[in-house]
Amino acid sequence: MALDRDDISRLYASHAADFLRYFARRTLQPEVAVDLVAETFSQAFASRAGFRGRDDREAVAWIFGIARHELSEYFRRGAVERRALRRLGLDLGSLSESDYDRVEALASLGAQRSALADGLAELSTEQRCALQLRIVEERSYAEVAST
Repeated sequence: MALDRDDISRLYASHAADFLRYFARRTLQPEVAVDLVAETFSQAFASRAGFRGRDDREAVAWIFGIARHELSEYFRRGAVERRALRRLGLDLGSLSESDYDRVEALASLGAQRSALADGLAELSTEQRCALQLRIVEERSYAEVAST
């Protein structure tokens, strides 16, 4: 089954919320999740001729493969881009408050953040500090080890 423009549009209409939830729960950032959904479906559209599945179920699985790749690329390039944007003092556009709240509700980000806080509370002070340095402050492993 070849996918065409209408197929991608139909799949987007019926599954975009699932992809938004997927990305929002993994990034905990609604704006990033919206961008990743857009990029995923853009890539699906661009490579639709390569789809070799037989039905919508397989098409959605194929698009989820693209989504996993996009998420991986986001994390890989994200640290470099965030540092560059901070150095340049640039602020990218943002979602409206209602859109932001909608994504947070859709992905249950409040509950995710609460669960994360509970998990962090169970760690030792040393472990929490190491996570803060490595993940939040994006310091190298060598810097974390020397602290």
